[in-house]
Amino acid sequence: MVKHWCSHATQVISSPADLVKVRMQADGRMVSPGLQPRYAGMFDALKKIIRAEGFGGLWKGVFPNVQRVFLVNMGELACYDHAKHFIIENQISTALSCPADVVKTRMMNQAVNDENKVKYKNSYDSLVKTVRIEGLRALWKGFFPTWARLGPWQFVFWVSYEKFRQIAGLNSF
Repeated sequence: MVKHWCSHATQVISSPADLVKVRMQADGRMVSPGLQPRYAGMFDALKKIIRAEGFGGLWKGVFPNVQRVFLVNMGELACYDHAKHFIIENQISTALSCPADVVKTRMMNQAVNDENKVKYKNSYDSLVKTVRIEGLRALWKGFFPTWARLGPWQFVFWVSYEKFRQIAGLNSF
């Protein structure tokens, strides 16, 4: 329970860093066709986001971010006892979280148009529009890179978690 509350709080705190990462990754796609990226680096991105969107703009997409963490944690807990023997919990948590990652990334990366409007009003709107326009499979875009990123972290976290439980004299749940 504590891990999950901490995960949600940590996601709120770290959301600005995730936003900068998502925006800079999107800028990377601009370079190959010869376009000028929006940001010169991390600090430039922070400065420009605050200037253009206000300090609160750093938390654009924070709710889909927390929703994603909730789904990751739900996937981890739902299968942990069985999965720890086969080390497959990251596949299931990735399968659950990938749609939320897609929604989160789109919410964070959307630009305001000339009429001061955004493409997606909220997470649900982003989900519906993505499925309607691109199909259901679009929700798992980036599945394998996400799995490759989560796999090593999951392995280290859960093995450490088990060791700390053992040291504390607690049984597995």
